[in-house]
Amino acid sequence: MTREGCHACAAALAELETILADYGLSPQVRDVDRLAEAGDPLPRAEYGDRVPVILLDGAEHGYWEVDGPRLRADLDARR
Repeated sequence: MTREGCHACAAALAELETILADYGLSPQVRDVDRLAEAGDPLPRAEYGDRVPVILLDGAEHGYWEVDGPRLRADLDARR
């Protein structure tokens, strides 16, 4: 979950792209404000004050920054 103009979101996305590439994956970026404008206010209500929020398999994995070692460990466990 992200927000346009969010520096921390851009940094997290760059780190996620690097990590996920090692697993043949790519991040799915969802802008909480755009979702709200499109009629889905729940993501902004849930995550808006903590973006960037990283979800793994639909569950919150972390927020504000990427915990690279933990993410890699969780991705390894999924293999």
